[in-house]
Amino acid sequence: MTKYKRMNREILQALDDVGIRFVRILWCDNANIIRGKAVHRVTLSDYLNNGVGISAAQQAVPVMYDAPVPGSGLGPVGEVRLVPDWNTFTPLPYAPRHARVMGDMVKDGQPWNLCPRNFLKKMIAEAASEGLEVVAAFENEFYLLRQTAEGIVPADETVFASTLAMDLHQSVIDEMAEALVAQGMLVEQYYPESGPGQQEISILYSKALTAADQQIAFRETIRAIALQYNLKASFLPKIFANKAGSGCHLHLSLWHDGQNLLPNLDAEGELSEIARRFIAGILHHLPALMALTTPSTNSYRRIRPQSWSGAFRCWGMDNREAAIRVPSNPEEESPTHFELKTVDASANPYLALGAVIAAGLDGVRHCFELGEPVSVDPGYLSESERNTRGIDLLPINLGLSIEQLSGDNVLLDALGTELAQAYLAVRKAEWEAMKDLELEEEVKLLLERY
Repeated sequence: MTKYKRMNREILQALDDVGIRFVRILWCDNANIIRGKAVHRVTLSDYLNNGVGISAAQQAVPVMYDAPVPGSGLGPVGEVRLVPDWNTFTPLPYAPRHARVMGDMVKDGQPWNLCPRNFLKKMIAEAASEGLEVVAAFENEFYLLRQTAEGIVPADETVFASTLAMDLHQSVIDEMAEALVAQGMLVEQYYPESGPGQQEISILYSKALTAADQQIAFRETIRAIALQYNLKASFLPKIFANKAGSGCHLHLSLWHDGQNLLPNLDAEGELSEIARRFIAGILHHLPALMALTTPSTNSYRRIRPQSWSGAFRCWGMDNREAAIRVPSNPEEESPTHFELKTVDASANPYLALGAVIAAGLDGVRHCFELGEPVSVDPGYLSESERNTRGIDLLPINLGLSIEQLSGDNVLLDALGTELAQAYLAVRKAEWEAMKDLELEEEVKLLLERY
């Protein structure tokens, strides 16, 4: 028996052992819509190695409609295979007899240049070539909503960390947490967030590719279980004009041979030189990165001064108004990680994390200098004071961040010509279609996409 036949037999047996009838093969496109094709167990043996076919034009589809945008380089001709990564096989606790695997886009037997998951794999390999392993976690905020005759409303009217909100939503939150744990995502903390009906469930960090896979699984799980309670869960960055927005902060650390490289072992509480350069690279490219980390028109309604959303290009220790916050740690070796706040869940996690790694590596390779930490709210500084300290207000709309990405050769080279062309075409089409929408119209279109 050949190696592949033996593996296939083991996979099919594993499915039968837990009674799986459908396997959902998932991908996340350039509009960050999570999509999938489900294969039935009866015919699965035909798809184990080569997956299912999807149109190449799927990577040119925007959030507004299911058709390729102009200028993407993609059209009606072309087929790629969505090949299951069986290492990600997970029975779905919220959908009995269904399981999920993440798919890799393959063309002519090779990883496709437009595959977001393959892009992250390449950036992980680039980091490894510098002796770095990236460990990450996506920290999601989301709203629980009810549908009424007058429209959507928050599922409660409580405030930050309200124990009443914990009691109101105990059943649904408990089920979400159990489902996450059952899928290998270790829940660390839960609390009601600042907005009424807004929640935060954080999971522990993992290696970069797993972290991105888990972000897809997290969104899928939260939305599915909310539906079972007649609720809608949405990760849309800004749903209500006068209520808190939802971010998806990205927590990162750098490792080598099992050692965390962030703390300066010679100066307690300070960053190491390599951490400083990596963070400096992210800050240098952040205006362009935002087209990947905050890629929807709606994202920029959240990113405002005095809203703890990372509206200024600066960093600080425990500073929640800085784009990059370095949390202090009561343990001996501190800091252990840093947080990029200018991220939300309308971002494709493979593209966002991969691009952040590319930016950080540019800082490492070219020895970028990190400026002084900011220990005040930059929004209260005058423009001249900010200029003196090198603090910039980040792009205030998607159009500006698209312009920045279009001129950032480091990020464009990392993405590669084909992926960059298709991605920018999608972003530009979305910007043109939605730049003049009022919030209510935008939410109506995007609420259930994210």
